[in-house]
Amino acid sequence: MSVNAETKSEALLKRAISLGATDLHIVPKQRSALIQLRIDQRLYPLEEVPLSFSDRLISHFKFLSGMDIGEKRKPQNGAIHHYLPVNGNVHLRLSTLPSAYNEALAIRILLQEEKFHFTHLSVFPNILKQIYSLLHKPQGLLLFAGPTGSGKTTLLYSLLKEMQLQKKRQVITLEDPIEKKMDTVLQIEINEPAGVTYFEGFKSILRHDPDVIMIGEIRDEATAQLAIRASLTGHLVLSTLHAKNTIGCLYRLNDFGVHIEDLRQTLLGIVSQRLYELSCPYCGDTCSLFCMLRRQHRRMGVYELLNGPLLQTVMNKVQTRRPVSTSFPKVEDYLMRAIAMGYIPESHSDSVMELGYEKT
Repeated sequence: MSVNAETKSEALLKRAISLGATDLHIVPKQRSALIQLRIDQRLYPLEEVPLSFSDRLISHFKFLSGMDIGEKRKPQNGAIHHYLPVNGNVHLRLSTLPSAYNEALAIRILLQEEKFHFTHLSVFPNILKQIYSLLHKPQGLLLFAGPTGSGKTTLLYSLLKEMQLQKKRQVITLEDPIEKKMDTVLQIEINEPAGVTYFEGFKSILRHDPDVIMIGEIRDEATAQLAIRASLTGHLVLSTLHAKNTIGCLYRLNDFGVHIEDLRQTLLGIVSQRLYELSCPYCGDTCSLFCMLRRQHRRMGVYELLNGPLLQTVMNKVQTRRPVSTSFPKVEDYLMRAIAMGYIPESHSDSVMELGYEKT
């Protein structure tokens, strides 16, 4: 190929961002490598390049992200802060994997200049206004549950930005890693080799006079106890948790050794969410890539909120291991309503059973 790896890498990034891709993959095959993009949870092939050129391309990305270029037998991770004139600052998270033929590369693309008001993230914005009203509380714990790619981080950043602008509160985040940098929020990144762990970072945050603390993810017993401790000491704490739904979030916290009595004193609410494609007004359920890329809104979130007296009732049943009634508006209810109103394709009705509740 006449083009060099540096020029090609820049062109690939520009193309991926212009198409609205969230990930760029270089997948090695026996004699060539496939470059593909993930757009709205679908993989689209972009082009094939010779295996030798993909090796140079991956080495260039590894060099930019600070990886060991000579190490090809072990998986590696890296990051690049990139600037493009049209799109502004872009954060790239890179991951390599050794495969049967050559290294594979995956790049997560995180635009830093995106501006979303939280009410524009859902088909039904009223529930987001209810979630935002919980942020008026001076202290407590608000959790966001959902699988990877369900929009938890986007919603959290949008809420934090709005709260800081409207309420003028000191917001400090503790993240691993920082996905989107915000000028109005003080962000701390976990760096264990340098001694910046969740525990040490949390102690430092408490000495910095915060009003609101965002812990990137509750992933183990230690971070769960940190979130509870921070909310007990008079701070508003926001965090995410991987769970199927709001009730599953309570069981997950229980597995982490968090007592229900501590949750009674701290937990303001639990938000569970999913991200769904919107119906195309021209193509219907199956929108072509050409048409999809010209639409302003392609995906929106569907949310459920468990809070107030119902949350207390559910916690009582979780504590006594009694069956939990799900008689409150759930993601599946909002999803079916959105399908009936024509906002979301009917094909997504099959995902109701994946949400973790029994069909009623």
